[in-house]
Formats: sequence, C-alpha cells, structure tokens
Amino acid sequence: QSLVRDELLLAMDKFSASAAAGIVLDVNSGELLALVSLPEFDPNIPSPAESNFNFSRATKGVYEMGSIFKLFTTAMALDSGVISLEDRYDASEPIRIGGHTISDYHAENRELSVPEILIHSSNIGAAKMALDIGIDRQQHYLSQFGLLDPAKIELPEVGSPLVPKIWSDISSMTISYGHGISVSPLQLASAVGSLINGGFKVEPTLLSIQTSGKDVRYKRVLTADTSNKMRALMRLVVSEGTGRKANAEGYFVGGKTGTANKLVNGKYSRNNRIASFVGAFPMNDPRYVVLVMIDEPEGTEQTLNHATGGWVAAPAVGKIIARMGPMLGVRPVKMVMDDIKKPVGFIRLWERSFETREATR
Repeated sequence: QSLVRDELLLAMDKFSASAAAGIVLDVNSGELLALVSLPEFDPNIPSPAESNFNFSRATKGVYEMGSIFKLFTTAMALDSGVISLEDRYDASEPIRIGGHTISDYHAENRELSVPEILIHSSNIGAAKMALDIGIDRQQHYLSQFGLLDPAKIELPEVGSPLVPKIWSDISSMTISYGHGISVSPLQLASAVGSLINGGFKVEPTLLSIQTSGKDVRYKRVLTADTSNKMRALMRLVVSEGTGRKANAEGYFVGGKTGTANKLVNGKYSRNNRIASFVGAFPMNDPRYVVLVMIDEPEGTEQTLNHATGGWVAAPAVGKIIARMGPMLGVRPVKMVMDDIKKPVGFIRLWERSFETREATR
C-alpha cells in the first residue's frame, strides 16, 4: 500500500496531474494488496477536505479507460472463435461512420495481425474486430467480466458503470477501444485478472481469503486456451509494443496501455485525459494485476510532451512491480522467449513451452 502510494505521488508530481489511483490485486484469490486514491485527506481532520479529495477514485470513480479495453475485445473474439491469431485487419485508412472518424494514434497504415492490433494499439483494428464479434456477444462477455455492473466489494463507496442507452454499431466500435463506456479502476483490474488466471471470474475482496469465508471456486468466463493466449499477447505489448516502459527486468511483465480524452462540457478535450496502464506478472504463471491511473497529466520535455498511458502510467507500474516483487517472494527469471520477434511465432513458442495452468479452487 505504501509503495503504490509513493509511486503515484511521484508520477503526479512529475506530470503535474490532478489525481491518481492504484490497485494491486491477487488474480487467484481476488485479495486486494493495495487500493490507493489520490489526492487524499486526513480522516481525523475531515472539514478542510475539498470535494475533489473525499471520494475513492479506485472504487467510486468511473472513467473511460481507453485502449485497455482492447484486451477484452481481443479475448472475446478469440474465445468465441470469431478470429484466430493469424487473422488480419486492414488498418491502412481511418473508419468514417455516423459523422465520426476512428483513427490510430500510432498509425501503421497497413494490414495488422491480431497480435499487432494490441502491440500498436490500433483503434481501427479493434473497431473492425468488434463488428465481427457483434453487439450481443460483446455485451455478454463484458457482463461476464463484471464490467456492466458495480463491483462487489466490502465497501459502500462503489461506482456504477456508465453504458450506452442505445447500444448501436458505433457504440460497439468505440467501446472496443474503451470509449463510450465508463468503469471503475477496480472493475477494470478485476476483469483483467479474469483474462489471465485461467479464465475464471475474479471477485475482489479486502479480506484475507482465509478469513473472508468466500467460495473461491469462481465462474469460468473464458477457456483456458484463450487465457493462455491473452497472457502471451499482454507480454508482447510490454516486450514489443506501447507498454515497453512497464518492463521490470526478470519479472516477465505483461499489460496494456490506455489513454482516453475526458469529456468537458459534453465534448472530448484534447488537453484533458486519463492515462493508465494495467500490468500483470509473472506472465508465465500470473499472480498479480497492477493498475495505475493518472488523471489529467501534462507532458514533459523528457516525454517529448507526450502524456499517454505508455509514457505516464507504464513506468509507474514497472517501478511498483520491481519494488513489490522481492517483498512477495517472486523470484526474477530470464525468459529466452523474449528473443522471438515475430508476434505469432512468439505465441506458438509460448504454447509449446508452457502447459496451460488450470486453477484448482
């Protein structure tokens, strides 16, 4: 709890941010090891606390979380058999639909494979994938992941997600890359845990699993094979893609960046954004999800004036993992598979090298 708070304070100061939230979650038991919301106040002296201080951004606040949602889009497409890892989508030109334009921040202007859509964080690829998935399947999987209902946790301060009143094709496409739907950081961290723990629903708890009395035999929401593929894809995002700055040597980190412009007076602002990164480690046998969200960061000279999730939140996650790994007894390892550069080749080697872990609960 202390080290997550420390790293969030450093990130807020470095990027002149207005607020931040951080979570560390055990993906097998659902136990929360850290739950931080900044700015904070002394509960012994509550009267000076401003409204900006006195709510939990980690559990109560709901936000458009940006490209992290591409993980869910990819998982549901793989799990339902709509796509395979070898499939490709044309991302050479922006999509124009209903008066809106969907474009890529890191434009490759070419066909992209499914792994490359995540590596380069392609909005175009994710939107086209969502059309293939269909609205009904998209809603089903998001519900299974716990993203359409408030998180269940031993706190009264829990936010309700904001979803479209009319779930149209354009809604489905923007939701595929994390716009048009707002969720709490806790919901997001729990849902990512389900992607990598073998495919089981994660129910977050503040209590030790030994004392909570909870039944930890959770519902399956993805096949073990899909979960295995998602672990490999998340590792690729860190080893080859937009999440490189989250890498903590020896801890085999995987994850996904997220950047979303905030709504200001009903319009998306180019200058106000949420920058986030969700990481997990070690990806060959995942134990923990680490989420950092930074509100309204400003770019610096060091970041070439960029204030995206990859520049702002990913480094904080990497530092947290490097500090918490030794505390939790996670031994650093050297993974030779990172030498494989081609995304699909990497995943095939991954599948040969590791047996899919079936959690016993």
